[in-house]
Amino acid sequence: MSNWIRFTKNNRESFGILTDNNVTVYDGDMFNNPSKTEEVINLEDVKIINPCKPSKMIALWNNYQSLATEKGLSKPNNPLYLNKAISCIIEQGQNIIRPKSYNESIFFEGELGIVIGKSCKDVSNNDSSDYIFGYTCINDVTAMDLVKKDPTFDQWTRSKSYDTFGIFGPCITDNIDPMALQVTTTVNGEIKQDYKTSDMFFNVYEIVSFLSQDMTLNPGDIIACGTNSGLGPINAKETVTVSIPSIGEVTNTLT
Repeated sequence: MSNWIRFTKNNRESFGILTDNNVTVYDGDMFNNPSKTEEVINLEDVKIINPCKPSKMIALWNNYQSLATEKGLSKPNNPLYLNKAISCIIEQGQNIIRPKSYNESIFFEGELGIVIGKSCKDVSNNDSSDYIFGYTCINDVTAMDLVKKDPTFDQWTRSKSYDTFGIFGPCITDNIDPMALQVTTTVNGEIKQDYKTSDMFFNVYEIVSFLSQDMTLNPGDIIACGTNSGLGPINAKETVTVSIPSIGEVTNTLT
């Protein structure tokens, strides 16, 4: 298991593997045979930034059994998904900003994220693991009251694509079992979500395979696997933390 991070030091952007409080620096392309260097930097001397630059961020809907039961929903015939605009992405620690045009509820959604490692198209369930680089924490922020605002069209993409509504990090962790993880979300330290990824309708390999039938997935692309019971609203000045053991946590405050 390795925790890959991107960081800046002295205005230079680099990446490497985080071990305890030290970063071993690598050269080249994180997703294409990166080369280990002799340089090791103390974590306190760098600024961690988003671990990759996705060309797209895809979010699943209705992918957890417990939440589906609460909502009176059945298992979909196939993974249901939507796109979040890349422009919505912010970094760990940056503020979630309420849109000036929207005054209603803003929801947190703690999730496991898949990070694609190499370009894939039309891959099978059995082969899809070869195209996954690792996993990350996600807060899939949503302007929930906007979704059903227009009775003729569910506005999922708009509700999830406002600037600052896409949060992932702090690293990409490889060589872990994605279906044996615990996702915990807190608001001001109070646990709101605490669920197992084994509760998914469609596992990560099925998700990647299905999406690759529809589109080409590129290195660094992010897939949010959907959320589970406990998602809910956040108020101004409240702080949300999404944590997954082995991966870490992301923390952001709504302004």
